[in-house]
Amino acid sequence: MKHLAWLALGMGSVALAQNAVAPAWKFAVSGDSRNCGDIVMPAIAQGVRQSGAEFYWHLGDFRAIYTFDEDLVPPTSLGLPPKPMGISQYQGSAWPDFIAHQVVPFGDLPVFLSPGNHEMIPPMTRAEYLTQFADWLDTPALREQRLKDDPQDHKLRAYYHWVKDNVDFIALDNASPDQFDAAQMSWIRALIDRDEKSDEIRTIVVGMHEALPGSLSDGHSMSESAQGTQTGRQVYEALLHAQNSAHKHVYVLASHSHFYMEDVFRTAAWKGKELPGWIVGTAGAVRYVLPPGVRSGSKAMTDVYGYLVATVGVDGSISTSFQQLMLDDLLKANPNVPEPLVRWCFEQNKQ
Repeated sequence: MKHLAWLALGMGSVALAQNAVAPAWKFAVSGDSRNCGDIVMPAIAQGVRQSGAEFYWHLGDFRAIYTFDEDLVPPTSLGLPPKPMGISQYQGSAWPDFIAHQVVPFGDLPVFLSPGNHEMIPPMTRAEYLTQFADWLDTPALREQRLKDDPQDHKLRAYYHWVKDNVDFIALDNASPDQFDAAQMSWIRALIDRDEKSDEIRTIVVGMHEALPGSLSDGHSMSESAQGTQTGRQVYEALLHAQNSAHKHVYVLASHSHFYMEDVFRTAAWKGKELPGWIVGTAGAVRYVLPPGVRSGSKAMTDVYGYLVATVGVDGSISTSFQQLMLDDLLKANPNVPEPLVRWCFEQNKQ
């Protein structure tokens, strides 16, 4: 009996040690913060920090670029003091404004960035994006991961990955119709293949701006270009293989469409081959109506702002919860912003 007691105690200690290695933890994600992001993102930052999330991931479209964001140049109908601004002044200050008003509120919480199509609207380019956001694309953790993969790889890219507690987070770049290009496809295939063979990696989380082809928002996704359709389907199939053949937990995140939706690959296009997928384009951009045939409910919401909180379980599985922001959240996060503008963003910034 004494031997059994010691054995049971030992087994319990092993179980506790295993749980201590990778206890449940959280991260947060959303995208599309043009138009009213300077007002919505501070509220998201407050909520994310209070949630206990260990990082926030922004999936692109930081500023409108093709026109003035309403949080910078308020609608004239509000009767607020005008803010004269030329287009050149706006375009030169848009990204620094995003950093100051949408990233800085997160404080010391790590923020990961993925580019959206508005980051590629002229005069903005991918090269300019890499220069402006190098501090977030070449953090010590990302640099260490890149050199661990290839000690000779010193090139900064808009796509990257990092590993945390047996989870491989893969940030892809599909911000322009030429993506995924050959170089990124080669990188993706090699990475997923390596993850499939790894005993360390239990979970793969892939994030990007535009949803992969065949989603419930197919009309506003990678399916809008021939290159996107072809390469996006190839990436989907590779992830499906990792899920079904290598028995990895696989999750796919996107924004681009300005609403919240889950189970986005439960469609005729992927019938019997569904991957868990979410669209979270709810960080301040003008809100879109839901696609035809999609019913509004807890799994599909528009005219909302918010962010997704994902909880990584001890076994590598992930559960999610959409945290919707209310008018009071925006008002509390923006004490120095005229209340009529905050209310306009909450009530009128929609199709």
